[in-house]
Amino acid sequence: MIATEAAAKQAVQKRVFPPLYKSSGDVSQDRLAFFHILERLKTQKRTGWVNHNVPGPESISDHMYRMAMLAMCTSDEHLDVSKCIMMSVVHDLAEAQVGDITPSEGIPKAEKRRLEAEAMHNFVHEMLHDSPAAQRIVSLWQEYEDGATAEARFIWIDSRWHLKVRERLAMNTERSFIIVCPALEYERNHGIQTLQPFFDSSLPSLRHPEVKQWGEDLAAERERFKQSQQQGSKK
Repeated sequence: MIATEAAAKQAVQKRVFPPLYKSSGDVSQDRLAFFHILERLKTQKRTGWVNHNVPGPESISDHMYRMAMLAMCTSDEHLDVSKCIMMSVVHDLAEAQVGDITPSEGIPKAEKRRLEAEAMHNFVHEMLHDSPAAQRIVSLWQEYEDGATAEARFIWIDSRWHLKVRERLAMNTERSFIIVCPALEYERNHGIQTLQPFFDSSLPSLRHPEVKQWGEDLAAERERFKQSQQQGSKK
């Protein structure tokens, strides 16, 4: 146990976290602080792509925006699409404080969850003063984390952090698709040759019929791209 705790602390130390915000007591000033911290979602690049040396990879907010647009594209009448869209734009909000932590960093999933919950608590109470807006945001975030509703399952993160829960609930995830979509773009636009694991781990996990079809369409597009590359190399 001591060795595990020491390893966890060492992993966390590799990533530098900015200090948590302290309320000034001024509602307007603290609300502006929340608005400003959102910039970090725009400037921080997604870790998985950075680790694969992708030039100019998507930011956290890029990822969330595309997820929201994909939610808008669903024709599933059983889903509350508006909730899916709102959940998409808050599900990684904690990363404004803690960054895009990936399994390769060695931070235990329990510690990752603690850090993200701490960040959300800070946003809600120190910045937004537990306002109705704050409660709406944290409620959507917690619903996504719990993964108990159809909307949460639709966009559930395809990540080893939540693997056991995802297996238990037999979850589909829009986010599985949203991982391979930019992966194909990086292969096509930059010639990145190391992204096969993203396809291997994501496409087979698609369960929702519509999103599964999106995945099959993308896989077919990728195959056509590969064939064109092979034909071009033979000339």
